[in-house]
Amino acid sequence: MSVVGRLAPSPTGPLHLGHAFAFTLAWAKARSQGGRVVLRFDDLDRARAHRQYIDSALRDLTWLGLDWDGEPVLESSRLERIEARALELLARGLAYPCVCTRGELVEISAPHGAEPRYSGRCRGRFQDLESAKSETGRSAALRFGVEGGAVEFVDENFGPQSIDVAATVGDFPIRRRDGAPAYQLAVVVDDDLDGVTEVVRGRDLLESTARQILLQRALGLSKPTTFHVPLICDPSGKRLAKRDQARSLEELRKAGARPERIVGFIAELTGQLDASEAGRKEMTSEELRARFDPKKVGTEDIIASASSLLEDNPP
Repeated sequence: MSVVGRLAPSPTGPLHLGHAFAFTLAWAKARSQGGRVVLRFDDLDRARAHRQYIDSALRDLTWLGLDWDGEPVLESSRLERIEARALELLARGLAYPCVCTRGELVEISAPHGAEPRYSGRCRGRFQDLESAKSETGRSAALRFGVEGGAVEFVDENFGPQSIDVAATVGDFPIRRRDGAPAYQLAVVVDDDLDGVTEVVRGRDLLESTARQILLQRALGLSKPTTFHVPLICDPSGKRLAKRDQARSLEELRKAGARPERIVGFIAELTGQLDASEAGRKEMTSEELRARFDPKKVGTEDIIASASSLLEDNPP
């Protein structure tokens, strides 16, 4: 079976070093196997997704030396197909309307790890979306009904996983109250449509894999392999994030950073350099592809300073 990887940035802000790390590894893993790479923009956040961030991401990925096959895909172009899958789950009794507001969700959810667990308050409460609206005067979201029991899978980097979705997050949203698809449903429908066979992404999404497997099983969709990678953190140990104004790739580029320096930095952080290459700072994306070994990537989060990428740059 031919390998199909994907790069799936969300155009809600500029790309930063954490994105460069994950996308470069996703690209290298697919290309090192002679695979195809799909570029898809997850632009369903209507309030925050902007064309300017799509354009800047295209520039950043090209600057890094990452290419893709075919035209970039906008997730928003597939709304009807994603919506159809949500309604299919509702019609089959696998999903149900939920009218809980954000405030109510905070009040009724039990804290559990990084995410609260939904109590199931609206499960079985309404016959359909129309009755939910007529009885409460509120537009309803849709939640996937989760049965108990662990979802087991093997991540290619983090190894065997066993996650009880019912115990951790409970019934989870597949469509928001404003009608937009929720991430978990959109990503599995898109990956199936794109023929994706492997997903490489940050380890903060490792637990989401179990929810996505439940949806893939329910809808008869393909199940890509997963390879989760460590997170890039700032010197304080905090994950780099758009909302915290992490220094963007565009800012680094304008300050004099070279793409070979960033790729070389990623190669060093993931053990791709030979012992004889101590001190090597630069590498092209093609050089990384030719030597890439996913077994060397590791699982521990990485403390890194973007400022170090501006040091010792050749004139």
